[in-house]
Amino acid sequence: IETISTGSLGLDIALGVGGLPRGRIIEIYGPESSGKTTLALQTIAEAQKKGGICAFVDAEHALDPVYARKLGVDLQNLLISQPDTGEQALEITDTLVRSGAVDVLVVDSVAALTPRAEIEGEMGDSLPGLQARLMSQALRKLTASISKSNTMVIFINQIRMKIGVMFGSPETTTGGNALKFYASVRLDIRRIGAVKEREEVIGNQTRVKVVKNKMAPPFKQVEFDIMYGEGV
Repeated sequence: IETISTGSLGLDIALGVGGLPRGRIIEIYGPESSGKTTLALQTIAEAQKKGGICAFVDAEHALDPVYARKLGVDLQNLLISQPDTGEQALEITDTLVRSGAVDVLVVDSVAALTPRAEIEGEMGDSLPGLQARLMSQALRKLTASISKSNTMVIFINQIRMKIGVMFGSPETTTGGNALKFYASVRLDIRRIGAVKEREEVIGNQTRVKVVKNKMAPPFKQVEFDIMYGEGV
């Protein structure tokens, strides 16, 4: 299996194959500011070090170039797209994957892939399930393209709270169930504490659980520190 390092040795080992697999869909999810984008950018930096071409589909419009550079990302050679709608983001993703020229493509984030109809619709239009349908159609198409081109596609996703859940976990990821099914690896990333130096917080203690892994046994977890401004 061809893999690309995550930039964290511990996580590469926990993944069982020495990194994230190429030609597969990866989902990295977690709460707000837990380190999802950091992990994705580090993977890009590792791929670039080996001469790989990478793309970043910035649907959140929140890519911080200064921070990305500190993580070792070569922005000059990073393809960056800031699409307006979910459809546009997924079309760009599919086109880049099919080109066969991209080694790692990151979509940040699934939550920001708003369907065109929702953007153009009236406030109060109820369009349940639209995003989920958009995702499942796109993923079906993407899966075929990805295995041919050997591109790794990383979807960053956020956790939402389900309303009124009595049993089981109230947490759910956005965009329906398709991604859960199509992803070969799913990583759950959490901030579990602060890294301090004389009272000053200089980073986050982070725990990553490999929730799903088609390449090796899942459920391994690893803890590491993400330092502000410099990553793992």
